[in-house]
Amino acid sequence: MKPVRLALSVLALLLSACAGATPTPAPTPTAAPPTGATPTPAPATPTAAAKPIRIGLSVPLTGDLAIAGTKHRDGYQLCVDLINQKGGLLGRPVELLVEDNRSDNEVTVSQYERFINVEKVDLLLGTFASRLNFAASAVAEKAGYVYPIPSGGALRIWERGFKHIFYFQQNAVEYIGDSVVRALVAYRDKGVIPAGEFPKTAAVVHADEFYGNAVATGLLGGKVEIPGTNKVIDLAPGFLAKAGIQVVFTQKWPEGFTDWLTLANAVKAKNPDLVMAASGSPDDIIQFVRALKTVGFKPKVLYTAQGTQVEFKEALGADANGVIIHASWHPLVAYVGLLAGQPFSNQDFIQAFQAKYGRVPDEDEAIPFAVCQGLEQAVRAVGSTDNKAIRDWLASRTKDNPVKTIMGDFYWDERGLPIGRDYLITQWQNGELKFIYPIGEFPGVVDLQWPTLQW
Repeated sequence: MKPVRLALSVLALLLSACAGATPTPAPTPTAAPPTGATPTPAPATPTAAAKPIRIGLSVPLTGDLAIAGTKHRDGYQLCVDLINQKGGLLGRPVELLVEDNRSDNEVTVSQYERFINVEKVDLLLGTFASRLNFAASAVAEKAGYVYPIPSGGALRIWERGFKHIFYFQQNAVEYIGDSVVRALVAYRDKGVIPAGEFPKTAAVVHADEFYGNAVATGLLGGKVEIPGTNKVIDLAPGFLAKAGIQVVFTQKWPEGFTDWLTLANAVKAKNPDLVMAASGSPDDIIQFVRALKTVGFKPKVLYTAQGTQVEFKEALGADANGVIIHASWHPLVAYVGLLAGQPFSNQDFIQAFQAKYGRVPDEDEAIPFAVCQGLEQAVRAVGSTDNKAIRDWLASRTKDNPVKTIMGDFYWDERGLPIGRDYLITQWQNGELKFIYPIGEFPGVVDLQWPTLQW
């Protein structure tokens, strides 16, 4: 199947941006070029005869990962559209070639192989989900293509010794639980969680797949075996044990699982103070939360490793209130990145997204936009689409000379994992996704709502 060409002309972009644009309430800060940034001349207008820079993207538009996958496509497409609107890249238009991998590993692999060997694209963009990126990144690595990843933090991806992968979130997935537990401890110490009510027991339930297993491994203190190597990473005793929280129930569910009421009743029987649920599929988490309410169980704290999406709130309504979710992006964090060599802030992104799509973005659109920003900066810096040069430039970024994005600054260790970043923690409060941790680090952080769930 031929890839769908989604590149838009400047005229079409302007017309779509003018139609139905909704101004965002968040102000756009005026910012000087970020420290360490190299001033870039105004981009040349691409000529009609210029050969486009073609970028391959396989993304789940259908199947169990479709909610997040479709959002990833939209975030990427907005970035490409804005690059073209601002004059293209290296004097050439940018064309995004998109395939629907149907949430299937084998399809994902075949599509990236086709991009490289048949379409002979200039660049690649990473897909959504650890399990898809684990497979796709091996294809890119073998071919010597840079593979920037928006969603795929499992250590099994990052400990294989690959040299062409770069992660655009905070850290490996196994360490998500550390941020969640530290947030609870911080609110206990602040007095928001009353003395004697800090969780003493926990249940950990998760999907039996890359992402869910990785989150649970960090919480429970398991071992991570890296495929194709003799490397084993021991995360004992686990972040829950470090905080003095006893795990009283664990269970993982298989792909295609539907018996949510039985699982919820099993959790209820153990009566844990804290319930932690992880899956790469927002649909799984929605069904589990519904089941907990149906069986009449309300833990003191409910953390889910999906749920920042507006679809989560729409599906659960008021039952979403109180749920805690980690995040890599929040609209109130006023990071300033670069696009087309010029400052481009998180608030600029929000305005541009609302103008194009007529809705408020969430992190599943912001993260791929940041990935595209990073790749564009690398191409602009080296003056070509040579993947070796791009890889070397990305690998040479430092704290003082990072990639600048709407999600903040990025530079990476030898594995391709970001250095010096921590997950944000959010909570649904009165129908809005509030930013609750790190406390005091950015304007707009509010206190944890306690008691949490409002059922």
